[in-house]
Amino acid sequence: MRWPAKLTLILLALVLIAGGGLWFARGPLALALMDRVMARNMASNPLADLPDGLHVALCGAGSPMPDVSRGGPCTAVVAGQRLFIVDAGSGASRNLTLMSLPPARVEAILLTHFHSDHMDGLGELLMQRWASSSAAAPTPVYGPPGVETVLAGFAQAYSLDRGYRIAHHGPEVTPPAGYGATPRPFAIPDGETSLVILDEPDLKITAFRVNHDPIEPAVGYRFDYKGRSAVLSGDTTPSPVVEAQARGADLLVHEALSIDLVKRQRAAAEAAGRANLARIFGDITDYHTTPEQAAQLAERAGVKFLLLNHIVPPLPIRALEGPFLGEARGQFSGPVRVGRDGDIISLPAGSDEVRQGRRMNAQR
Repeated sequence: MRWPAKLTLILLALVLIAGGGLWFARGPLALALMDRVMARNMASNPLADLPDGLHVALCGAGSPMPDVSRGGPCTAVVAGQRLFIVDAGSGASRNLTLMSLPPARVEAILLTHFHSDHMDGLGELLMQRWASSSAAAPTPVYGPPGVETVLAGFAQAYSLDRGYRIAHHGPEVTPPAGYGATPRPFAIPDGETSLVILDEPDLKITAFRVNHDPIEPAVGYRFDYKGRSAVLSGDTTPSPVVEAQARGADLLVHEALSIDLVKRQRAAAEAAGRANLARIFGDITDYHTTPEQAAQLAERAGVKFLLLNHIVPPLPIRALEGPFLGEARGQFSGPVRVGRDGDIISLPAGSDEVRQGRRMNAQR
C-alpha cells in the first residue's frame, strides 16, 4: 500500500477513534453543558451581561396558531436592570427562563388587550414569579378596564394550587401574601390617545390607544429610558396613533399578518371542508397589519429598526419569511426582522447604536 493511502487510512482511524470517544463521553459532556446553563439561570443577577440601556426581547413572537419557532405573544422589556413583560401568551414563563430572563425578576406585567392568546400564559407566569422569588407582594398587572375581571378569574382558577404550594413548601418559600396579582387598571381619557402610566427620572411608560375593533379597549406601549425608546404596537390595524407614538423611536415592534399567506390557509380549509376555519381565516385579515403596512408606517415615523411580531400565519421554515415580508424591505429604509422567540434588540444608553442578538439557551 502506498504512503498516501496509508495516511488516509490512519487519518480515518483517528477520526473514528475521536468520534467514538465523543460518543461515549456524550453523557458527561451533556451534564457539563447542563451545569453551565443552570449556573447562568441561577445567577444572582442574570441581567448583568446587558449594558445599561433599553433591551427588547421576544419571549413569544407568535399568535394563536401553533408555530415551532414562536410561542404566544410575549415581549420582555429590560430598562437598566428592571424587567417588564408585555402580554403573557402560551409558554411565556418557560421562554423567559430559557432566555435567562427569570420570572423571579419580573417587576410588572402589562397587558395590551384580553384576547386569550395574549394572556393564556399569565397564570403560570404569576405562579413562577411568586414561588421562585418568595415574593412578599403580588405582581402588579397593568391593563385597560377589564384587567380586574381577568385577574379575578386566574386567582380563582389557581386557588387550589396556591394552597398546595404553601402546604408543600411552607410560607417562608411561598409567602401567602405574595401570591397572585394586583390589578393596576388605567383608562385613557375620552378625547385623548395616550396616558403615561409610569413616570420616573429615567423611565417613562406610556399606554396608547390602538384599533383592534371589535376588541375594545386595546392598547400599545411606549418605553423611554435614558434617551432610548421602543414602541410596542399591540394588535392593531395601521394606526395614526401608533405612527405618532413611534415618531423618531429607536425601535418599533409591530404585529404583522400576511394576507397572501392567510388566503392560502383559507383555500386549504375550504378544500378540506372546514368551513369554520375558512371563516376564521377570512375574518382575521381585517383587524391586523400587513408587513408592508408596518414598513410604510415605520418609514413615515422615522424609526431606526422594525421588528415584526405576532406573526400570522405560522412560518414553519425560514424560507417562508421572504414571501411573508412581501415588499416590506423595499418600503422601509432601516433593518426589518421577522421575529422569532429569543430575538433581542439592545439600545445602549448614551448612544444611537441598535444591536441585534439572540438570547435563548435552547434552539427553537
